[in-house]
Amino acid sequence: MKPDFTQKVSNWGNFPVVEKQMKSEDSFKKIKEFIQDHNEVIARGNGRCYGDASLGENIFSTKKLNKFISFDRLNGIIECESGVLLSDVLEISVPQGYFLMVTPGTKFITIGGAIASDVHGKGVHCFSECLIEFSLMNESGDILKCSRDENSEKFWATIGGMGLTGIILSAKFRLKKIETAYIRQESIKAKNLDEIFELFEECESWTYNVAWIDCLQKGENIGRSVLQRGEFASKNELPEKFKGKPLRLKTKKLPAVPFYFPGFVLNNLTVKIFNFLIYNKQKNKVVKNILPYESFFYPLDIIEDWNKIYGKSGFIQYQMVIPKEKGKEGMRRILETIANSGNGSFLAVLKFIGKNNPMAYNSFPFEGYTLALDFKVNNKLKKLVAELDHIVEEFGGRIYLAKDSMSKSSLTDYLRNVESSKFVSLQHKRILNNK
Repeated sequence: MKPDFTQKVSNWGNFPVVEKQMKSEDSFKKIKEFIQDHNEVIARGNGRCYGDASLGENIFSTKKLNKFISFDRLNGIIECESGVLLSDVLEISVPQGYFLMVTPGTKFITIGGAIASDVHGKGVHCFSECLIEFSLMNESGDILKCSRDENSEKFWATIGGMGLTGIILSAKFRLKKIETAYIRQESIKAKNLDEIFELFEECESWTYNVAWIDCLQKGENIGRSVLQRGEFASKNELPEKFKGKPLRLKTKKLPAVPFYFPGFVLNNLTVKIFNFLIYNKQKNKVVKNILPYESFFYPLDIIEDWNKIYGKSGFIQYQMVIPKEKGKEGMRRILETIANSGNGSFLAVLKFIGKNNPMAYNSFPFEGYTLALDFKVNNKLKKLVAELDHIVEEFGGRIYLAKDSMSKSSLTDYLRNVESSKFVSLQHKRILNNK
């Protein structure tokens, strides 16, 4: 056997950075050999998750599993290998009148990662709702076909199982029919937490809803926000300039962040200034417009390497969900704690998630409100995370393992339901070592 070579690896938050072996193959035979030759293995997709769930002693990268297998254009069903990116799927499906049924806030994640994290987005559902089947290589190197009817226990354990059941090789899933590649959006300003929760309740008939929230406000302004709700536009709703090619968007060269920002750039003052500009950029209470789907679903993807803004020390994203009936009270406590901590979140996003399939017992979402927060890594952050964990636990909530790299609370108990065998991540060890 060839000697193992290590390299520095981190995910999108650039925290933590580890020096581990990482291997990528497109041959099932060689993937099997890699699994059998090591006691601990974990799969990793494109490295766009924020946490440490795809980091381990021996990492298998699925980047070379990047081929499409079939596209049923009549029924909107795609089958592809697990390393295919959502952006690849969109590139071939949108011109044919189809879109992802569920998409997170970046299109640069893999299909395998979407299953392992059971990703959600601006709608109320999770990726597992559109998943038909997938193939999984287990610890023995055997390939299992998993669906609701075949190897169903593995099917449900793998969804949201963070890679601890094996390596996903390929998957088949359904798409959503669309008339255009444009979104009819309404952007609404909310002056505080009471108003934004009223708006979310009014938006139940809308397919997509998301709110930017200013996490540094206190008192009567706590939770001031801008909500964006949207639907795919019909052909008749498009402005004349878009009607010629309703399913095709112009290709744009993306700007990039050329270097890591110095550590002092992001601080409470600059975060306050950013939040002030975001809130006051919209002059009117309500603004209606038609915009490309990329601007609505993937606003951060328009800037390459935007994670460098946080500097070389990196950042974490902390995301939790609070049950619907306790949502406003729980979010108020969380926002008060953040505002008093001196750790402002540069980006804070509030969403409502609908009921999830109880069979997907490792999946993060349940019916409630979820808040995603970006925090620059510093020596005060662990204390804040522990405080947030305590609040989320008190309100019967849960944290999102695809984002987690710091929590130690019992909120992560559900991950222990997965029998990981030799599929082990740094996250899994950290959680199990802090029972």
